[in-house]
Amino acid sequence: KEAMRFLAIFALLGLVRAFNPAAMPLRRVSARFAVDDKTEVREYFNTEGFNRWNKIYSESDEVNTVQLDIRTGHDQTIQKIINWIKADGDIEGKSVCDCGCGVGSLAIPLAKMGADISASDISDAMSTEADRRAKEMGISNAKFYTSDLESVTGNYDTVTCVDVAIHYPTEQMTGMIKHLCGLSDRRVIFSFAPKTWWFVGLKKFGELFPGPSKTTRAYLHQEEDVRKALEDAGFKIAREEFTGTNFYFSKLFEAVKA
Repeated sequence: KEAMRFLAIFALLGLVRAFNPAAMPLRRVSARFAVDDKTEVREYFNTEGFNRWNKIYSESDEVNTVQLDIRTGHDQTIQKIINWIKADGDIEGKSVCDCGCGVGSLAIPLAKMGADISASDISDAMSTEADRRAKEMGISNAKFYTSDLESVTGNYDTVTCVDVAIHYPTEQMTGMIKHLCGLSDRRVIFSFAPKTWWFVGLKKFGELFPGPSKTTRAYLHQEEDVRKALEDAGFKIAREEFTGTNFYFSKLFEAVKA
């Protein structure tokens, strides 16, 4: 099964790097990360990246096999979060801060469940699209705005950050988690692309093949590093899940204040 999966990835690798953040090339970490990576991510998701990912995070038929697989994986991660929150049965009226909200894939369903949503994204195109989708559905209990994660302020019952850590090298990811935990009064829900021998090997293999279009930097993270960052911030893991499709992989943690 793994051999067949590898062959499929080999055949589609050129496309994967253009469409899957988890398959983007690793690069040398710059000392100017705060400027270089933020600028790169902002510009990408305000232009070419927005057009691509807006289709993936929708019901558009204008997607290829790889993009459809990524959509499926991302939807599974979102559904796992929703299932956790539904099982708790206490989100109505609670404040939720969704950092890196994209087009509202998580924020909008949580708003429909009665949460008071404050959602932000570094891309103005993404946050504007999320706001458009929410208004189209008649949602009035969700605010969408443009901001990098580090500039988000306030205190919230729940803080979520899904599939954003891919843009942060480990040393920056630790500070990112500390900031997220500082915003939360109760829990943080956080996902990341795990650093395992298989995914690292696939990434290195992918670097041998030039991608067809511009992408952003991408970083995998050791699970123990994420756990330690959450623990150091005064939180403990309450629930966890893993989502893996052919071209999407994500580890999901729910951490509660210890």
